[in-house]
Amino acid sequence: MANSENFDYRQIPGWGMDADPENEPTYPMKNYTGDDHKRINYERSQQQEPDVEILMSNERPALSRVFGNTVPPSGLSGAIRRYAFRHSEDSYRHWLPLILADRVNMVEGVIDDLSRGYIPDICTERGWKAEWKYNPAGVAKKVAIAAAAGLLIYWSCRKKHSKS
Repeated sequence: MANSENFDYRQIPGWGMDADPENEPTYPMKNYTGDDHKRINYERSQQQEPDVEILMSNERPALSRVFGNTVPPSGLSGAIRRYAFRHSEDSYRHWLPLILADRVNMVEGVIDDLSRGYIPDICTERGWKAEWKYNPAGVAKKVAIAAAAGLLIYWSCRKKHSKS
């Protein structure tokens, strides 16, 4: 991880492109006072010290000065997230594993709840009660599709076993 104090941000394409007061793209629409370009000389805030593992984009030279650290990555979902952050943000190898990690984390949370003796109210937590109240036709459609898919899977599995 590079030290942000010693990092030359001019190496980043497009960095500081709005710093030239002579090149103001909003000139006709904006009441220009001259203060807008003083923002490039601001005093950077003190670096927040991480106390948990922070997954950081490989496209940033250093940690942001301030960041959230409420839930560190853990378990299988954490391993999937670590894999995702080894790849560039412009690839599916970054975003698809993060989506998968969210789903895995949800299952890990249910397992954690059950291990602590708490039975989660999945209908409420997934919003099914509100969906039933405000969109009963949509709920009926989803249930019908899920039932049809389940029957189709059951029928195809049964057919394969009867041929064996």
